[in-house]
Amino acid sequence: MANYVRISTIGARAASGNPGTGQAAVDRMIAYWKGRFSQVLPDRPDLIVVPECCDRFPAHSAEECPIYYRNRGHQIGDYFASVARENRCYVTYPALREMPDGTWRNSVELFDRKGESMGFYNKNFPVITETTGSGVLAGREAPLFECDFGRVGCAICFDLNFDGIRQKYVESKPDVILFSSMYHGGLMQEYWAYSCRAHLVTAICGLPSRIISPVGEPIVSTTNYFDFITHAVNLDCKVAHLDFNGEKLRAMKDKYGPNVSIFDPGYLGSVLISSETDDVTSDELIAEFGIELLDDYMARSIAHSNDPQIF
Repeated sequence: MANYVRISTIGARAASGNPGTGQAAVDRMIAYWKGRFSQVLPDRPDLIVVPECCDRFPAHSAEECPIYYRNRGHQIGDYFASVARENRCYVTYPALREMPDGTWRNSVELFDRKGESMGFYNKNFPVITETTGSGVLAGREAPLFECDFGRVGCAICFDLNFDGIRQKYVESKPDVILFSSMYHGGLMQEYWAYSCRAHLVTAICGLPSRIISPVGEPIVSTTNYFDFITHAVNLDCKVAHLDFNGEKLRAMKDKYGPNVSIFDPGYLGSVLISSETDDVTSDELIAEFGIELLDDYMARSIAHSNDPQIF
């Protein structure tokens, strides 16, 4: 059945100026994000995504950064949690955090609708200078967060370049991947969405931030005028190739009409099938018409190519 989720992404630039490293800096950052959140909260989103290291001051020197972060502690995270709790939505908090052993992680913390922490994703591929200059160590896991609308994975900035982390999501099959970053990623955004068969939500510091469908099609984007956007996406969807499915797709459309969406991005050979009704799920539609999903078709094609009888 249709599973619409309202997602807000905020591609805000980092806060300007150097307010020092004490409580005044923390208070200023909370005020900054209060203004940012106020732009999307009237849309009553289910999920808010913000850029990598969202509470940094770029004007801080290398010596000032750790002092500021230690004075900050989890105060800004606590504020983000209060936004989640008061507005009954999920909120990401991407930030550098110090570990008990004195090393650092570049993380995304996800708060649930009650404002409780669901855990952390740690950037798997920090840029080399993040480690040599700031002591940021690499994460080794790609956890999925079980939200009430579906399963959510995360990636941060440089991660988008590496097949190791992407392949983990290909296998674990999240419904949504959240990409908080300072780096845009270019064509890798569409490739991740398509290869993972997931909606990709990007929040890029000062750059266009988008929601991309599981067939690699940009659905909505921030603009040069507005660095925030809220949009409802339907997560009850499946990707199927056109091969061997043509007549089945026509039969599905004939029976269900506007209650099923079959979106063709063009040139790809694959379509996105979505249930637009509460009466039937996309899984039930696939089963009813015997539609072969893209992953199953690709597996069958590999088995065919490896069959010694065709050599």
